Amino acid sequence: MAKSNVFITVSSVLCLLFSCSANGQNTVGEELIVQGTVYCDTCDVQFVTRLSEPIVGATVRLKCMDSNNPKNITLEKEGTTDQNGQYRIVVDGDHAEEVCEVVPIKSSKEDCAEWDESKHLQQSAKISITNKNGIKARLRNASPMGFSRKQPLPECPQALKEIGLKPDGTVLDE
Repeated sequence: MAKSNVFITVSSVLCLLFSCSANGQNTVGEELIVQGTVYCDTCDVQFVTRLSEPIVGATVRLKCMDSNNPKNITLEKEGTTDQNGQYRIVVDGDHAEEVCEVVPIKSSKEDCAEWDESKHLQQSAKISITNKNGIKARLRNASPMGFSRKQPLPECPQALKEIGLKPDGTVLDE
């Protein structure tokens, strides 16, 4: 009888553990990696051009907020870019019910350190930090983010014309 009770107890615990792990939630120890690139927006058009340069040593911040109360910050971590302008931020746990984004904080390039929040309203890179969205890979790629120069490079009009754009980034008339 005692062996039967032990078997039932062990079986119940195993079923409970299996049930918890099968629901797709990240738990402590299950890491996701948020990665992205920071570049110098040498033409001040908010996208990468052939004249853009990676920024080594730039700082970005990953921030998750409660989706019902954005003032409630649930996660905040910073990352620094490597020699290729890329950062990686390791995140524990599941943040499915939160709005998460990566924003540029500080450039290491004095000549490319402009970041106007109103002008770059879309510069934050929204990111999904959960396994409940069908993505099984541990890596989460954020959109590239750029700091701008005070004055665009003189070569920018030509570089933009090559891709069918005016100097202000709008489409050329054909």
